[in-house]
Order: sequence, then structure tokens, then C-alpha cells
Amino acid sequence: MKVIVAVKRVIDFNSKVRVKADHSDVDLSHVKMALNPFCEIAIEAAIRLKEAGKAAQVIVISVGSSACQEQLRTALALGADRAIHIDAEDKLEPLNIAKLLAQVVEHEQAQLVILGKQSIDGDNNQTGQMLAALLGCGQATFASALQVNGTNIQVTREVDAGLQTLNLTLPAVVTADLRLHEPRYASLPNIMKAKRKVIDVTTPEALAVKLKQHSQQVAVMPANERSSGVLLDSVAALIEKLKNEAKVL
Repeated sequence: MKVIVAVKRVIDFNSKVRVKADHSDVDLSHVKMALNPFCEIAIEAAIRLKEAGKAAQVIVISVGSSACQEQLRTALALGADRAIHIDAEDKLEPLNIAKLLAQVVEHEQAQLVILGKQSIDGDNNQTGQMLAALLGCGQATFASALQVNGTNIQVTREVDAGLQTLNLTLPAVVTADLRLHEPRYASLPNIMKAKRKVIDVTTPEALAVKLKQHSQQVAVMPANERSSGVLLDSVAALIEKLKNEAKVL
């Protein structure tokens, strides 16, 4: 079985996000970039399937500028076999991303595609679902457990009412939630090996995908600063605040 994992380059979650002075976008200068945390979990899921003998090959794909090759090499150091870079604009709508991924998945004849459930920058949570629709295959989102048995997979997903278990027939698309796996750390020898690996580069034109943006970013505004809290000396004082100031009692 061939597994494809789609990954994204995002601002490191430990970094403080700043907005440009003209409010046109987020300021990426002198900011540490990293793999999207949910994508790390997706990579871990694919590598564990390979280690268990369920997958023969793990391929990672990223869409964006040449800078995203840094994250692809991180994925290679974690255990992926191959990497594909689709050289395109960094800010594409989920539908455009899904169209590009669909072309690669069909070309590679992959049986399973694993993505993070969402990226921590756009938080759209749309690419996996759109990809499954374009491929015409089954999908399981917010996966917290994944088992592969031949051409069938069983996915436990988190929903508002609790846990839901789905049985799907391959090919399929799965999006990873936080509790699916704990991502591993790349070893130094694997990091050095990843630096020497060749990353296949393609373009939307080569994939015969015409990109069309359906929305336009108008402005980016910083979040309102929250006022500092107060320390109260008794429960009675708390009730008084909730009743007379917050007006919630």
C-alpha cells in the first residue's frame, strides 16, 4: 500500500504572531516556521503503518514556495520515503490545494491519503474533505485511532456526542486529530540523510490544474488585548462581581 501525506509550512506555534503595519497580512519576517502540528501527527500515522508492514511507501507532499522544502526534509528525516514539492503560491484556497493533491494522488496510485485535520494558520478544515470528493473515495475526519486490515480501514473519530467508528474501503482520505499519535523526534543521522535526498518538484501547469481564487483577503487585524484579571479574597466578592459587573447571575 502506498500512503501519501500532505503537509503544510506554518508559523511555529511557540512564536508570537505579528500583523504588518498596513494590516495587509501577517508579518513573517524573522519568524520561525515549522510543520503544521496536525501534519506531524499525520506523518507519524503513516510511518507507523509502514513499520507495521501495512504500508510499502510513504510520500509527503507540500504546496507552496521553495521555502516549504525545509518542512519536506523534516518529514523525510522523520521516516518518509519520498517528497514532492508542488511549486505554487503560499496562499491558495483549500479547493486549489485539493485539486493539486488529487492529481498527484491519482498519478501515484496511492491507496491512502492522510492529512492533518486543519492547519493552525487558516484553520479552514476543508482540504481533506474536498480532496475525498474530488477523488470520489471515502473519508474519515478527526481521526483519533486508525487500523488497516487489507483493503479495509477502521477509523475512530471524535464527534460532539463522543466517539464514532467508521469502516472504509481503500482508497480513502483520513484527517488526523490531536489524539491519533504522539509525533516522534527526528534522529541526527536521519536529519543528515534527509539533506541529501532529492525532492521531486512539479508545478500546477505540469499537473494540468488551473488555479482560481474565489475569495480575497481584505485585511488582517490583531486580536483585541484582554484586560488583566483581578484577585479576589473571597467567594462572596466573586459572586458580587459576577452579579453586578459581569451581569451573569
